[in-house]
Amino acid sequence: MIAELIRVAASDGLRLDGALFVPPADVSPQLGFEAVICLHGTGGSFYSSSLFGALTPRFLKSGAAVLTVNTRGHDLVCAASGSASPRLQGAAFEIVDECRLDVAAWVGWLVERGYRRIGLAGHSLGAVKAIYSLAHDVERSLSNVVGLLAISPPRLSYSHFCQGPSATEFQAELAAAEAHLREGRGETLMSIRFPLPYLVSAAGYVDKYGPAERYNVLDFAAAVRCPALYAFGAIELERNTAFRGLPELLGAQASQGADSKVAVIAGADHFYSGVHAELADRLEFWLRRTFAAKGDG
Repeated sequence: MIAELIRVAASDGLRLDGALFVPPADVSPQLGFEAVICLHGTGGSFYSSSLFGALTPRFLKSGAAVLTVNTRGHDLVCAASGSASPRLQGAAFEIVDECRLDVAAWVGWLVERGYRRIGLAGHSLGAVKAIYSLAHDVERSLSNVVGLLAISPPRLSYSHFCQGPSATEFQAELAAAEAHLREGRGETLMSIRFPLPYLVSAAGYVDKYGPAERYNVLDFAAAVRCPALYAFGAIELERNTAFRGLPELLGAQASQGADSKVAVIAGADHFYSGVHAELADRLEFWLRRTFAAKGDG
């Protein structure tokens, strides 16, 4: 596949990179949107996602352009470019709320290119960012987004984790992060184990997992205005506290709106290893059914 490398600037000046894949000119959009933006998970990037690498050909075959993008949380640590003052960025240092600036920049770029009906797809933390951005779109900068594909959004919930099997480990790591913050060492890198092993700043850990629960999808998913599909892997639901029970809880919210659904993919882990085709089938089925019913696409 041939890609056009893209660079945009968020409203705060931070520069972000991505790649645009365009379908054949003789294939008209069949999925309800003309282009889809793909948001990576924690520490990922526009060039490293095997999941979106597998989904891209299916989107293109159905006439949708694919824009795979970086958010400011790409890779583990990176140097921010274009911002007013030099700083470290990446998954270790990101404040998730700022993803709204990134998503708005990418949607704005597609609109400038002439795309009017846009899909938003995210995996893992990228799914949380997609949901969060749409739910908090107070300036209506995402009004061209007509559909959401949220693939394995974790439940970032302090109260939920405190009741889980790893509660002691979680509370110890959070207490250490909060101590760094109180002493003015928010940028201190910590090697944490829960809810996943990676390096993260004390400030970043408290932002994502602290008592404020800023990014608990159950608190804001119902505010998403466009049709949404929430997909999970059966294996991750069984083995990972961050996902356990989410299909039922999100399904209860989705039942209040006919355009939101939950799907569980049999045999799928968090990365849908070996079942990318099954995931693509489920996404495509939902998109065709949803937008055909609306007379779109």
